[in-house]
Formats: sequence, structure tokens, C-alpha cells
Amino acid sequence: MSIVPFGHGDGGGGPTVIMMERARRQADLEGSPRIQHATPESFFRAAEAEYADAPVWVGELYLEGHRGTYTSQAAMKQGNRRSEHLLREAELWSATATARLGVPYPYDELDRLWKTVLLQQFHDILPGSSIGWVHRQAAENYAAVRTELEALIEHALEALAGHGTSVVAFNAASVPALGVPALSAATPGQDPDLPAVAVRQEEGLTILDGGALRITIDQTGAMPSVIDVRRERELVPEGGRIGELVLHQDLPNAFDAWDVDEHYLGTAQVLEEVDDLRVDRNEDGSATVVVRRRFGRSSAIQRTTLRPGQREIDFEIEVDWHEAERFLKVAFPLDVRTDTSTSEIQFGHVQRPTHGNTTWDAAKFEISAHRWVHVGEPGFGVAIANDSTYGHDVRRREPAGGGLPGTNVRLSLLRAPRYPDPEADQGVHRFAYRLVSDATIADAVAAGHRLNLPLRERIGAGPVDPIIRVDGAGVVVESVKLAEDRSGDLVVRLYEALGARTSGTVSWDIDSAGASVVDLLERTLEHLPHEGGTASLQFRPFQIITLRIHRNDRLEEENG
Repeated sequence: MSIVPFGHGDGGGGPTVIMMERARRQADLEGSPRIQHATPESFFRAAEAEYADAPVWVGELYLEGHRGTYTSQAAMKQGNRRSEHLLREAELWSATATARLGVPYPYDELDRLWKTVLLQQFHDILPGSSIGWVHRQAAENYAAVRTELEALIEHALEALAGHGTSVVAFNAASVPALGVPALSAATPGQDPDLPAVAVRQEEGLTILDGGALRITIDQTGAMPSVIDVRRERELVPEGGRIGELVLHQDLPNAFDAWDVDEHYLGTAQVLEEVDDLRVDRNEDGSATVVVRRRFGRSSAIQRTTLRPGQREIDFEIEVDWHEAERFLKVAFPLDVRTDTSTSEIQFGHVQRPTHGNTTWDAAKFEISAHRWVHVGEPGFGVAIANDSTYGHDVRRREPAGGGLPGTNVRLSLLRAPRYPDPEADQGVHRFAYRLVSDATIADAVAAGHRLNLPLRERIGAGPVDPIIRVDGAGVVVESVKLAEDRSGDLVVRLYEALGARTSGTVSWDIDSAGASVVDLLERTLEHLPHEGGTASLQFRPFQIITLRIHRNDRLEEENG
């Protein structure tokens, strides 16, 4: 017994007359499996009855194919990532403005914009495997979505900031940033006693010392040394260079836009030629190394920034890309021995091998991740966050001159397949990524939030307190919005991000009669005991919990 969805094409089109006639004839055709129309629910009921003790697969169902879809058509990936985070911001600040000031909530606008973004997650748009016309139209849609969402956010922030002369920074992330608490607004700041990043030249090398990290940049624009000063630890293995660009031939055996085949690894060209290298000192005490280079028919501007007292390095790259059948990666060779890497997925993370012990392990030469990847030894790890990259390869690095093996982490930036869109990815692209030294998984989660949800500064009256506060290790606020039924109830979705059992306390600063746990359709499952606008929650590993905080009159209506 098996289930076969059917319809015209693989995009959910309806069945044709011919398909229906074939199904009718094969309902009882000698020599052919018997076919009947049924619902998925009825199939699974029958399958469970027939095979009650079916084995359970634990872990990722990794598809050994179509690895190129993590990278093809970078504009689709960037449009999706920015849209997801702008929608989060628009919902959060609009809900806050409604709760605090009575500003009308943009129900219709958000509903329409969400549907556009979700439509473009269709399996040939977001993966980058449609014809050129589709991607041009999708790019226009993403641009329109961004314009509308920025206007909604601006409208809410203008109301929340009020009139005044104070610098107020709004933080939509689930973690504090520059002294601004999560989901609130306050005056940003950093330690005024921290000295500016020191810059010196030494034997053709540029050395930046921020107190927490000391980095060395060579004449190729990459880093042969990154020292964590507090831990007295070198992050770069002998012969490695963090931040170097690597260009590969990209000639998959089939399905250009869909596939990346492992044989591409045999054609690495490290981009070492530099047209210009300079150091910019910035007002906040940071220093930025700017590198310009040309390669093939393309060019790139790379910016590497170190900030005082931070154990983070920020990278930005602008690529004017005019290659064909090439694959561009940026490398992070790390002196970290690990058998597994950890990659963010929606509402959690997954671990994958860095070795090729089995054919299943070896097949994972290209993997997907959302906002971050992490590699670590007991007591020390490194996280690399990104603002729009999904393709990665994380593999064991054999030592050049003996010693312990390290780990190569590489981000896949751009491809240039010829089919089905011969102009795929041609043009200007911008990417940002961040390395965090001495990082735990919690640090990786925080880095992904801060990079993708940067502070928004406004001039206003003063701080804006959050309407939601969460206290609990590993508990992440994924969204804050008003209920879809337009009751005015506040909906908060949370999840446990570290893969551990934990407890959390949720507090709300709005007029309410309590809270309920609801399903994803916002239907009440159970009412929570609460005291003074505070409720306690118990999370299982990676558990998602959605709360509905009821208006006083709304809860009375539900209870009849």
C-alpha cells in the first residue's frame, strides 16, 4: 500500500480528465495495482492498522541531491530572509503601539504581505530553480513587500518614540543588544572606558587589536591569525586564512540550478590578488579593513570590522558577479576539533558529521543552515552567523604539519547556473556574516538574532518598555502579534532553542485577564495559572509554546 499525490505538474495543480480516467480504470484492472481516491488521513489510518510497529527514524531526513538550491538565485534567499524578519518587526512594533497607545493594528496589510512571502517559498522560487521571468517577478514582489513593511514599522516606531530629543534604539531581537533589552527601546551604549581598536603595520601585515580579539590581515586581505586574548587561544590553524574567497568550477552532471556535485571541490581557486587595501578608523572606536579585488569578469569589496572589547568580527562583502558556472565561497578554517557541526533550523538546531566515515556522512558535503552554524570542543566553540546565506560546507581539516585536526567552515555565497535561467545571479549582491569566538550554542542563537534584527535608532521621548518579558535559559520569543480573529488578544510564540528541558517565566505588561496555551491556529488548549501578569512554563527540548494573552472582556466572552 502506498500513497501517491497527483495533479498537473509538481506545483499542486489540479488533476486532468486523463488522470481521472486512468484512476477510474485502474480501480480494478488485471495486472495493475488497484487505485482508489482517498484522503491522506484515511491512508495513514489504514497504514497504521496494517503496520502497527513501524520503525521510527531519528534525526534528519537529508536529501542526497539538489544541494545547489541552498544557494542558487541569492536574491530569492535574501528577499525571503529580510521579509521574514521585517514581518516579525512589523508585528511586534504594531502590537506594541496598539497595546500602549491604541494605534490601529494593520491586520489586512500583514495578512496580505504574509501570503505573498509564503507564496514565494514555493519550491521553485525560493530554491532558485525557476525560469528567469519568475525570479524577476519575485524580486519585484520582495521589493514591494519590503517597502510596505518598512512603512508599517516606521508608522509604529514614530508613535512609540514620541516627541523628544533623546536617541532611542528599538531592539526587535529576543536578546539584548548594546544595552537595549529584548523587544523594547532604550538609549544604546557601550563602555566609554574601552580604548579604540589599535591598528599597526608589521612586516606587510595589518594588525588590529580590540582588547578581546587581536586579528592579523595579510596582503591577500584574509586573516592568518585571530587570537582570543582572554582565552589565550589562536583560532586559525597553521596554513589557514579566515575570510578568504574561494572560486570553484560548478558543472553538475544534471539539473544546473538544483545540484552541486562533489567533484567541484577539485577545482579550488583562492582569490589572492588585491587591487587596494586600506584601514578605516570609525567614530565608535572600531576599525575596518577594506579590500578591493577583481577576478574573472567580476569584482568584490570586502569589509572586515573589529570593535573594542568585542569577541566578534563583522564581515561585509559586495560582489559584482558576472561569472558563469562558478561557485563562490568564503572560508573559515578553525583550529577546533569536532566530529559534528550544529546548524540552526526553524525552532531549533540539528547536528551533522564533519567527517565522511560512511556514505551517508560523506553525502553531507553541502548542508543547509538558517542564521548560524557552530563548531566546538568541550569548553570552547566558534559561531558564524549570516544575514542571508543558507548553503554551507563544514568538514574536518587535516593538519598541515601534524597535531590535531581542525574544522573548515565555508559559506556558499553565489552560483551561476545556466539552466533554467541563463542570467542567474548576474549583478550586484551584498552579504554580511559574523564570527563569534568562545561561543556557546546560546551565543550562536543570540548572534543570529542581532545580525538579522539590527537596532533601529530614532529621536524620541525616551525608553519604551516591552509588552512581553521572558526569563528562561534558551527560551526564544519567535513572534509577538495580535490574534488573527481581531479580538485584540496578544499572541506570543516561544520555543526552546538549546535542546534542553528548561523552565521559563513570561510576563506581560498589558491590561489582561490572564493567558492560555493555544495551538498554531490560536485555539485555546488550556488556561494558565497566573499571578499579576506572570505565568510559569515548562519546556521540553525544542518545544514550541504559543500563548494567547486575553483581554479582560475577551476571556469573559469565552467563559460564557
